[in-house]
Amino acid sequence: MLRGRVFLGMSGGVDSSVSAILLQEQGYEVVGCYMKNWSEDLPGAHCPWAEDLADAKRVATKLGLDFKVFDFEKEYKQKVVDYMIDEYRAGRTPNPDIMCNQEIKFRLFYDIAISEGADFVATGHYACIERSEQSCLSAPLLMRAVDEAKDQTYFLARMPQDALEKTIFPVGHLTKSEVKQIAQEHNLSVSAKKESMGICFVGEVDIRQFLKQYIDAEPGPIIDAETGKKVGTHEGVPFYTIGQRHGLYLPSDLPYYVVKKDAVTNTIYVSKNLNSPDLWKTEIKLTDIIKSGDLANIKVRTRHRAPLIEATLDGDTLKLSEPQKALNPGQFVVFYGGDNHQFVLGSAIIAE
Repeated sequence: MLRGRVFLGMSGGVDSSVSAILLQEQGYEVVGCYMKNWSEDLPGAHCPWAEDLADAKRVATKLGLDFKVFDFEKEYKQKVVDYMIDEYRAGRTPNPDIMCNQEIKFRLFYDIAISEGADFVATGHYACIERSEQSCLSAPLLMRAVDEAKDQTYFLARMPQDALEKTIFPVGHLTKSEVKQIAQEHNLSVSAKKESMGICFVGEVDIRQFLKQYIDAEPGPIIDAETGKKVGTHEGVPFYTIGQRHGLYLPSDLPYYVVKKDAVTNTIYVSKNLNSPDLWKTEIKLTDIIKSGDLANIKVRTRHRAPLIEATLDGDTLKLSEPQKALNPGQFVVFYGGDNHQFVLGSAIIAE
């Protein structure tokens, strides 16, 4: 007896491919779904969407799955790419992966899947969902993956609650090595496929080169924060982030770090002092705070793979137990709580 119909987002990679195998073994009817979000090549970078689609189709055929392709390029440009460009243009540092999950995979794709008869949606993300009545939860909560090195809950923290209730993450309880082993045992062609890196929708491309396709920015002064003297010229405030040291091209015996940006005056401030107070923060202002649980005893993650650190939320002010480097306005902060701080209890955006 089938446990339900699942629309599985298949990227052409090993994680979503193994997810299809696991779902079948658990008794679900699986429909493979490829989301075509971006297809444009950029200078120096080839967008591999066609190859990824072919890999996903190949796996679906091998496993006997029905297969669908959803063209989300228009919506993706509006919800993810334009957001990313606008944030950089304003001098902030966005996270398009989080926005993709919030707006495309677990909103647009989820809505279409349910409307077409799916009981659940699934992806190959490394995360878990706690649904146990014994945990006294009033609603499902997002939970960190077993493989801490691959955990992707930071990127999933702003999933809509209705989607969370009907989502399955089949590989969340496995390690990456276990996933690869399953792929090899089933002779999947993607078992040794290299993981995609870089910008989520175009892969390995220099972010500055990408932004230059869309943002007209004026050169401006680079000022030494300690001396107040001009030490160079930058290409435009949108192309730099706090903490950056590469791409400054400044003559110095020690590396300079970007410690502050002023979009109004089009000025970048740098310092050779790695302990600059402008570079390290113990208190930050937040905006767009979303809570899904009690935030009285929390740890936070300020970026993907950053360590969990203790923090206190007082209104819109987050006080960190230890200084954190290079916290940029626009970045997301994710709150974790519960036993061993396994559960995602909310998120927010750094305002300043």
